[in-house]
Amino acid sequence: MNEVITANATKWDDAFNSGDIKRLEGFYAPQALVIPAGGTAVSGSEIGKFFADLKSKGFSDHKITVEKVLGEEETQVATGKWQLSGPSEDGATKQYGGNWVNVLVRTGDGWRTLLHTWN
Repeated sequence: MNEVITANATKWDDAFNSGDIKRLEGFYAPQALVIPAGGTAVSGSEIGKFFADLKSKGFSDHKITVEKVLGEEETQVATGKWQLSGPSEDGATKQYGGNWVNVLVRTGDGWRTLLHTWN
């Protein structure tokens, strides 16, 4: 299972880094919730808008490293690290990163993220 989740994380990175917000939205279940570190939770169509806003502010080079996957047949929890580049308060490019958690559910056409959060 770890290989499937890792492959999906790489595809998520590719979608974000290329700015393909429609493809990025496809990784989320219809009832998904994204809870950014220190931010307000978003769901539904707001998920795409949230990530489009990050891209428009100059964030790029997102990379997820999956460290552990656990769960049952229909639900998986993936944990690991994330990193990305973006503008700092002084305008220089800065590296950001932290812990990452996704709760995924099996759907008819694969795995979709139900909960995505990071710190």
